[in-house]
Amino acid sequence: MKPSETTDPISLGLPHRPPFVFIQSVDKLEAGLLAQCSKTFARSESFFEGHFPGNAIVPGVLLLEGMAQTAGIAVGGPGKMFLLSAIRFMKFLRPVRPEETITFNAHKLGEVGGLVQCAVEARCSQHLVAEGQIILAEALFP
Repeated sequence: MKPSETTDPISLGLPHRPPFVFIQSVDKLEAGLLAQCSKTFARSESFFEGHFPGNAIVPGVLLLEGMAQTAGIAVGGPGKMFLLSAIRFMKFLRPVRPEETITFNAHKLGEVGGLVQCAVEARCSQHLVAEGQIILAEALFP
């Protein structure tokens, strides 16, 4: 993928569908190794009404899901799907606000027996807002 190219995550094999797609574009991809994706949560998202009313922040679980979806794109592809099976560790370093563009990065650290370990991070304006390691399991669907 060329650095200036942006691709739809579903066309790259993301098995999720709206409203459970938490990345808008795939900005960088080295298939089987790494991916960089981005997302901006609109202020109008219904969960902001109840997630710290008057001081809305993007829920950490949605940041985690965006990182996991990015990792799935990095190591997966059409016809090859992965499920989040473990969170080795995760740190949330600062709140993310509505309308901030989030860049998710994931890269494969290792693989054994259908399990893939990935380092993941989320950044806003180049500032690290979350980081961790997750494990994905290859899904075997009929």
